[in-house]
Amino acid sequence: DDEGKRLHPAGLTKLMTLYVAFKAIEDGEIGLDDKVIVSNHAASEAPVKLGLRPRQKVRLRYLLRAAAVQGSNDAATAIGEHIEGSEAAFARRMNRTAEDLGMNRSTFRNAHGLTETGQLSTAQDMAILLLALNDEFPDYFNLFSRITASAGVKTVRHSGRRLLSGDNRILGAKTGYTRASGYSGVTLSAHGPKKIITVVFGGRSSTTRNAQMRKLRDLGFKKASAVMNQ
Repeated sequence: DDEGKRLHPAGLTKLMTLYVAFKAIEDGEIGLDDKVIVSNHAASEAPVKLGLRPRQKVRLRYLLRAAAVQGSNDAATAIGEHIEGSEAAFARRMNRTAEDLGMNRSTFRNAHGLTETGQLSTAQDMAILLLALNDEFPDYFNLFSRITASAGVKTVRHSGRRLLSGDNRILGAKTGYTRASGYSGVTLSAHGPKKIITVVFGGRSSTTRNAQMRKLRDLGFKKASAVMNQ
């Protein structure tokens, strides 16, 4: 059982970046209409990216959509810098937040999830995080199920749209890929009153990852029904 194995979280890292951001909005620390000034550092992140330019001003709401839907690395860094002033300070806040949520085996080093030594998480911790996002921020959670969204400078498409399309049981999905981590993904699905979280790390391709996630989820719903029928 690999749910406690520490692995590179890749793009799933953005779930924590967004959790911190949603919480900061709810606490009145930042606002959806804040104009975020893009730093050279954020603009220079590797793809997948929104294509932000240094010193460009972008509303926070568009950066949140780009990070949640497309998985834009430049948007994620810009969010972190807007909240804490630097990516290093934001990573420390991500780690404090992980501790508060009981994600005891996660360590974050950046806001986007591109491979960095020591940035590690587990399937179990990612499940805790997705559930917390759904429970605490229902108004924002729909971002994770949008096939497309307007990010101001352009329309972004969901990185996991093949996973979402034609599957109305998925309430939210986030996918990631780096060479170090392979293809990862997390979904929250509902079937009647039952909700199931599926997490896959290290898939060989997006197709095998998606197939594996559907299989695990269907097994989960079967198990849940069996328990209810006993």
